[in-house]
Formats: sequence, structure tokens, C-alpha cells
Amino acid sequence: MHKVNVKSILSAKNGMNLYRGCTHGCIYCDSRSKCYGMDHDFEDIEVKANAPELLELALKRRRSRCMIGTGSMCDPYMPIEQELGLTRKCLELIERYGYGVSLITKSDLILRDLDLLKRIHEKTKCVVQMTLTTCDEDLCRIIEPHVCTTRRRGEVLEILRDAGIPTIVWMCPILPFINDTEENILGIVDHAARAKSYGIIAFDIGVTLRDGDRQYFYQQLDAHFPGLKKKYMDTYGKAYEVGSPRRKELMKLFKDACRNSGLNTDISQLFSYIHEFEDKREGEQLSLMDFMGG
Repeated sequence: MHKVNVKSILSAKNGMNLYRGCTHGCIYCDSRSKCYGMDHDFEDIEVKANAPELLELALKRRRSRCMIGTGSMCDPYMPIEQELGLTRKCLELIERYGYGVSLITKSDLILRDLDLLKRIHEKTKCVVQMTLTTCDEDLCRIIEPHVCTTRRRGEVLEILRDAGIPTIVWMCPILPFINDTEENILGIVDHAARAKSYGIIAFDIGVTLRDGDRQYFYQQLDAHFPGLKKKYMDTYGKAYEVGSPRRKELMKLFKDACRNSGLNTDISQLFSYIHEFEDKREGEQLSLMDFMGG
């Protein structure tokens, strides 16, 4: 871990990453790719120590409120968050200033902040996006070794459901020759259906591999799936989009299962829902202190 002070925290689309790097150890992680210009070891987490101060300044300056997103490049609930609490500090600011929030995670540590998520959702909107890739618990411990397994993530989704927090599932990546099976696809859909998630985001049945990410992924294949690296290299070469040979039939299975379970799979609709800000206090008489974060 090393701390830095950064010049800004919110992107043009109101996203933020409070950390750089990750310790979950997922074998397929795109954030390892060299194109992102990370100049330190991936597991040596860069902590944006002044993120809360920068976020508060940004929220104060905005003329209109919106959804604030986090988790697109690194999980906001890595184990280090338990010690540092940057995500919680930022959620407190989001709640204080009346903004909405959208979080992407694989971790049950998000339940630590359930009180804040509920308060945010009472005022505006809070959406939790949970990544599910494999329903085989033993396989999950191999491909996502340092984070809670899918079974626990399913429990988290149900706890969020009972708390009134809307959720969306990310079903990606699905790794060719590893978890691209009917049983796995239907298992993920079942988790989302039992949690009454708003929908499931799945761009394809496959994975993307870039320079940096690909090399780490192949190292892990050698360690855990002997002989599979050669199959990948023979089948895909250095392709960026690595689709399952069963992608068409599995995507049809996925869409049919979601339709039968009442789960939305329309990507544009799901992202519109994630980014659309709602003010549940509209029509109420808001005091000056509300706008000033009091």
C-alpha cells in the first residue's frame, strides 16, 4: 500500500476510483492491462488519500445533483477499505449533499455500509451492482481467490433486497472452457432472480484479454488448468475479444432464462437506470441547510 494525493477525483461522467490496483486476485482482471499506465505493482494498492476532500469540493461546486459511481476499475470494498474507510467517508459525503450512488463490487464488506446505503436511497437512489461469474464454489476460489464466493454474494444480494436497495448483476466474464456451461449460466440467473435484481448485464459469453492482463491470465491457467493456455493460444491467438465457442447457444439460454424470471437484459435500459438520478424529496420544502449539506 502507498498513499498519494491526486488533483481530482470525479471523472467527466461522475465516476471515481478511490484506489488503484486490487488484492482480490481475480485471474482475468482487465485492470491489469498495460493500457491503463499503472506504474506500480498491481497488488501494491495506490490509496488516493485526499479523495474525500476532493469529492466534497466537487459536490459543493456542482449546480445539479447526479449519480456518483465507483467500482469500475477497482473494487471499493477491497480488504484495505476495512482499515482506511475511504469508501465510507465518500458515501457519507454523498448522503450529506443529497447525491445518488452506484457501486460495483464482489465483496460482502459492502454490508458494513448498509445504513448509509439505505439513507441515500431514502433521499435519492442507491444501486448496488454485484459481479457473479461462477456458481461452482471451488472454481470460484480459484478464479477469484481473495474475495467472498458467489454463494455469499447471492446472500448479500438478498440482504440488499430485504433492505430495499435495488441491485443489478454483472455476469462477466464467462471464461471459455472453464465456466461457459448451462449449469453456470442458469445458476447465476437463479441468484439474481431470488434476489429480485433489476436485471443482469452480460455483453457476451466470453472474456477480453489485453497486453498485461493476458500474460497474468495465462500464468494462472498454467498454475490451475494445465494445458489450457495452449488451447487458448491455438484458438484465439492474441485476440482482444475471446468468445466462448458456445456463445450463441449460451446467450440464448441466458436471455430465455432471464425473460422467464422477469430480469431485464437490455444493456441500454440497465445503464440508463444506473445513471438516472432521482430526487425523492422533490416537492418537499428543502431548507438552505439541505443544499449546504447540513
